[in-house]
Amino acid sequence: MTDMEQQRRSGAQAVERAVAVLHAFDCAETQLAVSEVADRAGLPASTTHRIITALVRGGLLERADPGSYSVGEGVTALARRRGPIVDIDSAAPHLHGLSASIGITASLGVTDDEHAVTLYSARPPVRWCTAQIPDDRTALDRSAMGTAIIAFGRPRSRARGPVAPDRSGGVWHARRRGYAVSAPADGVTAVAVPVFDRRGRVQASIGVQAKSLRLDDDLITRIHPIMRATAERLRDVIDDSAKYGAPQIV
Repeated sequence: MTDMEQQRRSGAQAVERAVAVLHAFDCAETQLAVSEVADRAGLPASTTHRIITALVRGGLLERADPGSYSVGEGVTALARRRGPIVDIDSAAPHLHGLSASIGITASLGVTDDEHAVTLYSARPPVRWCTAQIPDDRTALDRSAMGTAIIAFGRPRSRARGPVAPDRSGGVWHARRRGYAVSAPADGVTAVAVPVFDRRGRVQASIGVQAKSLRLDDDLITRIHPIMRATAERLRDVIDDSAKYGAPQIV
């Protein structure tokens, strides 16, 4: 074997080992120690540590608790570029049940770069109006659905988002309340709750909006627990969509 062939083989082996380390995080645990990653990847601990260090530098992994690591923002960013994948056929019945229960259109949204994208809106059987339909694409800092995702995302994601996590901003208030509320614009108020996957990571949000005279503090207090219950039921839909694939809705 020539020196060039040996270099190519060594390079391919390094890539395969890095892929094995990344695949080790495809499990129920959100954080893994080096020894756990080594066991899952079938690699020596010393080799695993070197690969993890390189992946942390590249943003594909990040340090979590002392001695533990988790999937980094770089992986999440690459996944977002693939486009939002949600099985709308499975999510729609839950959204229609919510809209019928509260009498307001219920929408499902995800983030795409610095925007919140509306994937689907379920209209209620009665009391529907055009003010209840969100824009297809809105800047995160101007969207209750976007704010809900940022507020409950990873600290690193929040720091990179356009919404500053200070006590005067919508993100801080959303984390404190458990849901996001947008400031009234053109007489319309919006409310959103995060949708988590089985690992506790935010993948989407459910939002409702209506005329501010109707969607007041009292109504928000009554409906946000129902919205959160629906978000909990969507947890399996989100996970199954990622696992088995679904048509991309953009």
